[in-house]
Amino acid sequence: MRAARSARLPGLFVELNAGRKRPMFRQLYDSIRRAVLEGRLHAGAALPPSRGLAAELGVSRNTVTLAYDQLAAEGYLQGQPRSGVRVATTLPTRPFTKAQPPSPARGRRTPRVSTRGSAISSLLEVGWPPPVGSPRPFRPGVPALDLFPMRLWSRLVNRRLRQPPAMGYGDAAGYQPLREAIADYVGAARGTRCSAEQIIVVNGSQQGLDLAARILLDPGDEVWMEDPGYPGARAALLAAGARIVPVPVDGEGMRVEDGERTAGSARLAYVSPSHQFPVGVTMSASRRLELLRWAGQSGAWILEDDYDSEFRYRTRPLASFQGMDQDGRVVYIGTFSKTLAPALRLGYLIVPEEVAPVFRVARAASDRHSPVLEQAVLADFLAEGHFARHVRRMRGVYAERQDALVGAVKSLLGGVMEIGPTGAGMHLTAWLERGADDGAVSAQLAAAGVEAPPISRYALVRPSRGGLLLGWAAYSPEAIRTSVERMARALR
Repeated sequence: MRAARSARLPGLFVELNAGRKRPMFRQLYDSIRRAVLEGRLHAGAALPPSRGLAAELGVSRNTVTLAYDQLAAEGYLQGQPRSGVRVATTLPTRPFTKAQPPSPARGRRTPRVSTRGSAISSLLEVGWPPPVGSPRPFRPGVPALDLFPMRLWSRLVNRRLRQPPAMGYGDAAGYQPLREAIADYVGAARGTRCSAEQIIVVNGSQQGLDLAARILLDPGDEVWMEDPGYPGARAALLAAGARIVPVPVDGEGMRVEDGERTAGSARLAYVSPSHQFPVGVTMSASRRLELLRWAGQSGAWILEDDYDSEFRYRTRPLASFQGMDQDGRVVYIGTFSKTLAPALRLGYLIVPEEVAPVFRVARAASDRHSPVLEQAVLADFLAEGHFARHVRRMRGVYAERQDALVGAVKSLLGGVMEIGPTGAGMHLTAWLERGADDGAVSAQLAAAGVEAPPISRYALVRPSRGGLLLGWAAYSPEAIRTSVERMARALR
């Protein structure tokens, strides 16, 4: 390694190391460029001839020539007849220095985000985006990834690689065989009424929410939002410039009467009727009809988030809201993140026929289309019956894990927590004693190694009773029991 200050150029400190992977000429280039940007070599300063600098640094002349040529090509140096190589005179006279943190004392101004950006930033308080990395009990929203049919999926991928779909750009609405398979599946399993032309394949439900919000809303439009409700939906609605109107949820779902009284002329209502997030209740038939009546009379849209409705353990999955819609008011969002794996990033929208062309164009403007290979493999997975078998298997596994969680909470924390609705989904609500601060309890459990987000985190209006969100799908009965014991010790 050679590190030296050039005698001919006091402002040039050169550090060369033959053991580095970076070529020697690039190391010299870096040293000269840094000296120019930091103002140690000022505009118009003459550099030594390549032969002289090479001798001084103990490198080949070719090393210096290559560095000079690259710097000249990028505009840092310029060659002049009879005067050699000099630092370019067109560079700013004020040197570039390391960025310093903004300081009000120095009167520095920092760029500000938009009004919508400021609204979106409020979601940081509710833990959005959600955590990444290996989950620990009881992080909600994570399926049993250890039971993902990896060997079968790999076989389908390898088969597709031998006969791949077209490798050019695909249809913005999605791979046609996948859209047909989705339409067949949701028609039979969820009671929807749609053709493949109404299916728009998206990169997970979050992109579906964002796409629907941007197409259906203008900035300033009022939107009914379940309260408490899903922060990802709130993020998409705020990003579209919507004004969120919190509508409380009770044992029958969204209180439509409260929404009409507060904002009767709202443009859209967001609901998760089959398994409300996070409370877990199911929207009653009368409330669904109320909401459809309101949407029809006011010309509003209904955004139905059907994120985990395949998982019901005592009754058959409920029919979708979309299947009840007679007026083309419902946009349905489904996802494979909960049934298969979040990393697949595949979901879908079912949109009314008259707006399907608009959604197709908007999808193309967003990111053209989802990866075609993954869509083709999923189409095979659906069409060959593997998906239906996987869902049936997961229902049995999740029912066992839910029972393990409910039993452990009742036996170890019966006087501290009251379990909310059971029999569906991948999480449940554990309500605390009235007056308890669920945020403080959640923080206490986090210190003990248990993830249990507070219900208040998902609410716009602070709920009258605090609770915790407990996901069980990703954890074995043994891990569930151990974690509940850890909760009990922490809360004593």
